[in-house]
Amino acid sequence: MKPPYKITGRILKLIASISEKIGEVNSAHLNKPPTELRKKNRIKTIHSSLEIEGNTLTIEQITAIIENKRVIGPKKDILEVKNAIAVYDKLDSLNPYNFDSFCEAHGMLMNGLVESAGRLRSKSVGIVKGAELAHVAPPCEMLKPLMNDLFDYLKNDEDLILIKSCVFHYEMEFIHPFIDGNGRMGRLWQTLILKDAYPVFEFLPIESLIKERQEQYYESLGKSDNTGESTVFIEYMLEIILESLQELLSIQNVSLTNVDRIILFKSIVKNDFFTRKAYLNNFREISSATASRDLKFAVENGLIEKMGDKNTTRYRYK
Repeated sequence: MKPPYKITGRILKLIASISEKIGEVNSAHLNKPPTELRKKNRIKTIHSSLEIEGNTLTIEQITAIIENKRVIGPKKDILEVKNAIAVYDKLDSLNPYNFDSFCEAHGMLMNGLVESAGRLRSKSVGIVKGAELAHVAPPCEMLKPLMNDLFDYLKNDEDLILIKSCVFHYEMEFIHPFIDGNGRMGRLWQTLILKDAYPVFEFLPIESLIKERQEQYYESLGKSDNTGESTVFIEYMLEIILESLQELLSIQNVSLTNVDRIILFKSIVKNDFFTRKAYLNNFREISSATASRDLKFAVENGLIEKMGDKNTTRYRYK
């Protein structure tokens, strides 16, 4: 069964604006942001997602952990950060449309934090806010069928991927398949779904914007629960996505290094052969001499292989 929601005028307007911004991102070569920006945004993502769940470590402490420096702090918080780093480092190997991959990611994310990491919960749970029971999750015997249906929708429905990513996020939170870690998994998996279609989302700090509007995040989840459909949550998440793209475009004058250009071009040509002219056509702001230096650097550092000579020269990523 297809998860229930309505297409509102607000959703259509947000989809149009997001599509326009993605085009601008691609034109500015920001679909794979510069190296330093990617690192900074990844740290912000991990910090914000875990802070939402009560983690007390600062951005500076998380940076130190990434750099293998010693950090003093609660053992649980440090383990949460290390687990999150491990998962985000493996995004390329995770399949957003595969349930086993989904469980594998949870296993990494919650390793050492819960005994059932990577496995569906085996008991009933309810979400309490204050003194009230805000949400009773479906019973454990329904979890596998519900998750199978949700992944079937994700893989086979003709909805736009922007909408499907939001629907999946909400429905997964509603199903609450794990004993713990559902919030961070919902946010992680939406990023993975979006990244598969638009590489720029791998390094967009969507989580930090959710953290800034955390009250609205939970409010939109609650309203969607009350109405029995994810419409309100879809609108909220599309607003977050649009804002994150606008934030990225605000720094579009950041200069790309030769390494940035080489990494970016790989995401465009993948394993196909290409010429220096094709490389230069993609980066019209650089000279032909700079293009030659970029490719020479990539060959010498074992990133690409070179075949032919002079006019017959072709390249391919290893």
